[in-house]
Amino acid sequence: MTQLLLTLLLLAVAPQLAAAQVPQAAGDRPLPEIALTYNYVRANAPPAHCDCFSLNGGSISIAQPLGSGHLAAVFDAAVVHGSNIGSGGYTLTLTSITSGLRYRPVLHPRWSPFGQILVGVANASGTLVEGNTPAASDSTLNFASVVGGGIDYRLRPRWSFRVVEAEYLLTRSSNGVNDHQNNLRIAAGIAYRFGKPH
Repeated sequence: MTQLLLTLLLLAVAPQLAAAQVPQAAGDRPLPEIALTYNYVRANAPPAHCDCFSLNGGSISIAQPLGSGHLAAVFDAAVVHGSNIGSGGYTLTLTSITSGLRYRPVLHPRWSPFGQILVGVANASGTLVEGNTPAASDSTLNFASVVGGGIDYRLRPRWSFRVVEAEYLLTRSSNGVNDHQNNLRIAAGIAYRFGKPH
C-alpha cells in the first residue's frame, strides 16, 4: 500500500519539478474551474479473493483557487457502476462525494500537473451489497478518501483536456472482515475555467 501511494505521488510531482522553471504566461491568472471526466475504477473483490472487477462511470469536480493559484479547494462527486461481477453476476454502483486540497506547483500556459488529497463519504448499492453475499453487508454512507494527481493540457484560454488523472480510492464499506476496499481510479475528460481574471 505504501509503495502504491509513493508511486502515485511521484507520478503527480515528477512532471511538475521538470517544468518548474517555466514562467507563468502574462495575464494567465488562476480561475475557478469545473471538470467532467470519464472514470474507470479497478475494485478489489471480497477479502481473501483475487477476482477484482471493473467499474465505469463519471465524475464532476469544482476547484476554487486559493491565493496565488497553486492551491485550490476541490469538491468531487463520482458515480461508477459494474455488472456481471463474480460467479453470481452481481451488480455494484459506487457513489463518492469528497473534498479537499489540490496543489499545482507549476502554473504553465499549456501543461498543468497537479496532486490532490480528498476525503468524504461513499455509498455502495446493488446486488453485491444488498444481497446475501460475502462482499458487503450494508449500503450506508462510509468513509472514503482519494490520493493522487493528474495533468491538464490547455486547449484554449478557458478549456483544458484532462489527459489523465490516476488516484488511489479508499472506501470503508462493511464486508464482515476488514471493512476496507482498495480501488484504483483512472480518469480523463475536459475542464472549463470560468469567472474573471484577478
